[in-house]
Amino acid sequence: MFEGFDATVLARMQFAFTVSFHFIFPSFTIGLASYLAVLEGLWLWTGRAVYIDLFKYWLKIFSLVFGMGVVSGVVMSYQFGTNWSVFSDKAGSIVGPLMAYEVLTAFFLEAGFLGVMLFGMNRVGKSLHFTATVAVAIGTLLSAFWILAANSWMQTPVGHIVAANGQFQPGSWLTIIFNPSFPYRLVHTVLAAFLTTALAVGGVGAWHLLRGHKTGGARVMFSMAMGMLTVVVPIQLVAGDQHGLNTLEHQPAKVMAMEGHFDSHPDGAPLFLFGWPDMEKRRVDYGVYVPKLGSLVLKHDLNAPMKGLDTVPRADWAPVPIVFWSFRIMVGLGLLMLLLAGWSVLARVRHQLYDWTWMHRLALCMGPAGFVATTAGWVTTEVGRQPFTVFGLLRTADSSSPLQAPAVATSLLAFICVYFVVFGAGIFYILRLMNQPPHHDEPGPSEAVPARAAGITPAPVVPHAIGEL
Repeated sequence: MFEGFDATVLARMQFAFTVSFHFIFPSFTIGLASYLAVLEGLWLWTGRAVYIDLFKYWLKIFSLVFGMGVVSGVVMSYQFGTNWSVFSDKAGSIVGPLMAYEVLTAFFLEAGFLGVMLFGMNRVGKSLHFTATVAVAIGTLLSAFWILAANSWMQTPVGHIVAANGQFQPGSWLTIIFNPSFPYRLVHTVLAAFLTTALAVGGVGAWHLLRGHKTGGARVMFSMAMGMLTVVVPIQLVAGDQHGLNTLEHQPAKVMAMEGHFDSHPDGAPLFLFGWPDMEKRRVDYGVYVPKLGSLVLKHDLNAPMKGLDTVPRADWAPVPIVFWSFRIMVGLGLLMLLLAGWSVLARVRHQLYDWTWMHRLALCMGPAGFVATTAGWVTTEVGRQPFTVFGLLRTADSSSPLQAPAVATSLLAFICVYFVVFGAGIFYILRLMNQPPHHDEPGPSEAVPARAAGITPAPVVPHAIGEL
């Protein structure tokens, strides 16, 4: 199955598979944790039962997604030692502490309050429970902060010192953490997580509206999701544009691959809408493009000169077709999100938000779009960094462990089989939960399976008045 691939290519395939699978879960939990905090806050503020019912409904889903994210993340991190030992040796003094900070701050915060959030609704006071929910939400954002700081340093490495043995040693931690691409990548990724959650919640709400379950829970979740899209999609378009300009400044070869610019354009570059980049012929075949629009988008000037891959050594090119098309998938889905957001605004103004069937169908189809768009975005940024692990300083070919190809191929096959069985079962169960409409007095995670039915003697519930002391 993997004949003809060397150990480095197989190690890259394994990491790409595991990180793509893993990122599905954090991209959901980051936004979903904040959504849960908003729902509980609205319940405490307004006293409306629909908010706490939705909170309990999505809390069960959050607990499963969070658990699968933790497990897949731990498995992924082991590959730094097994498949990428040279990278770990060279860059471990910088990447290692950043990942440790993520565990010491974000993960401990999440783990410390997660139990209270999941099982403490009837055992602690309302204020303490809300505090736990907010703490978990903050923990997910802190986790994104540290992981993206490490990744951004690999994209735009600064603040380090190269030792005599070739290891990267920290010079200034503030410079390392707040490297040139970090603020843009952090904003772009967190907004993408919020959009992923909004689309998933909106898709579930649309599903129940289409099935005739126009209950308060289905209506409220759909309304909140469409409202979130309306606010965040335009902000994301601006953030994405700024992130692209930052990438053009610090990683111009990546942008050249994204745009399919094999040749330099001294008087304005075209914007390729579609086409097939041919790296051997150094051209985009079957290209559909708009003249000079590329310069307008990238430099805000129709006639601005743009350099092409002809100015970059051939050995430093990224795989252009992958980067070219993953970027277009991300942007195309972003435009569909904008269409859905605009349609929902029109429906809301006309008081038809819960009645326009075709809009609900589009929202249902767009439910998984956030996961696809974020994955495509990461493919763009990670494959676009090739052939380097630390951009411009450490090549991928020089970063892998001295392993034989059959050993890596065996572990890759094992990952594929186990992931699809274990996580496939988890995702199937999540979809089953989503298939059930939220209803009044929704049971939480601790109430989903009655204790007596499971043969367990229930623990005494602390009276609510005592829990508020």
